[in-house]
Amino acid sequence: MNQKEKLQKTLQMRHLMMIAFGGSIGAGLFVGSGAIIQDTGPSAVLTALMAGILVILIMRMLGEMVVAKPSLGSFSDYAREALGNWAGFTVGWLYWYFWVIVIAVEAIAGATILQDWIFPNTPLWILNLILLSALTLTNLFSVKAYGEFEYWFSLIKVVTITLFLLVGGAYVLGLLPGTTINFSNLTTHGGFAPVGTGVVFVAIATIIFSFVGSEIVTIAAAESDESEKAVVKAVNSVIIRILMFYVGSVFLIVTIIPWNDAVALKNPYVNALKVIGIPGADVIMNLVVVTAVLSCLNSGLYTASRMLFALGNKGDAPKWMLNVTKRGVPLKAILTCTIFGFLSVIMSFISPDTVFQFLLNSSGAIALFVYLLIAISQLILRKKIENEMPHRLKFRMWGYPYVTIASIIAITMIIGTMGFNSETQSQLVLSIFSVIVVVILYIIKTNVTRKKAINSNIVEDDISKVK
Repeated sequence: MNQKEKLQKTLQMRHLMMIAFGGSIGAGLFVGSGAIIQDTGPSAVLTALMAGILVILIMRMLGEMVVAKPSLGSFSDYAREALGNWAGFTVGWLYWYFWVIVIAVEAIAGATILQDWIFPNTPLWILNLILLSALTLTNLFSVKAYGEFEYWFSLIKVVTITLFLLVGGAYVLGLLPGTTINFSNLTTHGGFAPVGTGVVFVAIATIIFSFVGSEIVTIAAAESDESEKAVVKAVNSVIIRILMFYVGSVFLIVTIIPWNDAVALKNPYVNALKVIGIPGADVIMNLVVVTAVLSCLNSGLYTASRMLFALGNKGDAPKWMLNVTKRGVPLKAILTCTIFGFLSVIMSFISPDTVFQFLLNSSGAIALFVYLLIAISQLILRKKIENEMPHRLKFRMWGYPYVTIASIIAITMIIGTMGFNSETQSQLVLSIFSVIVVVILYIIKTNVTRKKAINSNIVEDDISKVK
């Protein structure tokens, strides 16, 4: 890779740490958690806990591989080394596709919130255009600009969740004026698992997508001089982040709001704050949700463009994806992601119930497929690292290989449950279709490359004969 194809290492430790903290706090937590609670009841706490533990284990596996073998493409490169080029190609493009769809979804969500809240007379497409353009410019300016924006976006989310935990905890423990200790909502309305225990496990497939983003720090680490230290800190802190931010806040929601109050759970955090008696709860949470959406949009553009860059570096994407500006920004990779984001947004207006719905469903299970391949890669590479460079195993996966194997089985079972759930069945089928398409593209690409190599050798032989 020449100088024109190198990313600059300008992300600082504070950027990486806040990217890690904020990566697991998206709009899915602030808004989507209400739907999970309605589906499962108070036992949603257990659903969040089990999904959280699985993500913690995946992050630990990633941490081990990143520290032992730092890589530009992170888990795409690990899959390639462990399982072959097809796996690196497949993981990279699937992960890119997932985030491109996230870009569109977050742009639409952000524009909708702004329209409902501040700009009721502004067409939705104009707000979409403004949001996408603004965050694209941020990413185009420099990686440090991305890091700085993400630092402040994530800080707002982290502070908000922390304050919610403190205030909500004080409310249920009866520490606020006029309150008494009260956990009655956990059992009063049909018991702790009113819909049954089976749904607690089925819902993991839905809630786990709210955790996606924790792994972004392993990609961003390639643009920092403090990558190893940052990854170790990020992986170690993920336990506290998930247990506190997700499990803790979901526990408070089901304690403060009855699980069968569908109206309140449409905006669970807003209504929980209203129950507590916090003035201006609507304004506070709307601001935070918009921030969460912008953060996701910002990270989506960054992550998708860096995965394209890594794929280009391995010859799995056009080489022009490697072109960077003087500031070390992969201009063409970012613009490619933005264009696909815009096209997806356009589809949401032109064909919301067919084309756009297809795009959403076809990316529904991709994160689980990526997590599955990360676990399999770690299972294989750990042995290789132990044999070839044991001194690089400074950060180890717990209980290897048993915990890794258990994680692989758990992810496989979660994917399987999607096939038996009417709400997620189409996502699983279309996501498998996406995998098949990517594998077919890999086969086509490999055959084309092989033919070019054969033709090139024939030409060289002919030239040598002439000489």
